[in-house]
Amino acid sequence: MQLLAVPMASSGGGGITLLLPLILIVGMIWFMSRSQRKQRERQAQTVAALVPGTKVITTSGLVGIVEETDDEYVTLEISEGVLVQVVKAAIGRVIPEEDAAADEAETSTEATAADETAETADDDAEKVDVPDAGKAGDKADGKVQDTPKLPPTHTEN
Repeated sequence: MQLLAVPMASSGGGGITLLLPLILIVGMIWFMSRSQRKQRERQAQTVAALVPGTKVITTSGLVGIVEETDDEYVTLEISEGVLVQVVKAAIGRVIPEEDAAADEAETSTEATAADETAETADDDAEKVDVPDAGKAGDKADGKVQDTPKLPPTHTEN
């Protein structure tokens, strides 16, 4: 029996085909780190530009107005008279002034509309005669529905 050595067919340039996936992986890692670096720079600029009176949203979704800043912390007023101290890195974004002004105008118009609605509801309540709806356990067909009963407790006999 005789063995013959036959060379396997290969594509020329075997070295470049091995390096191509490695080059692609290194390129993807470089691109991702570049975009993360830009995002960190934008975050640092946002935090550096904080001044009292700026309306911000934290990364956890807390909305507040900056009261005071120091090297590591920002004090936010989240409600009238309620102050919270958060780490500067927790500031997610700044709400632009025109959005803040629109929010305040919207809440004031909602409050005015709610006051007007309450006043008209009081006037309507005086004018409208509501018929007796019956007992809470009554059905529309006149049958009485059983009321749910709670299980006995250890104090009941």
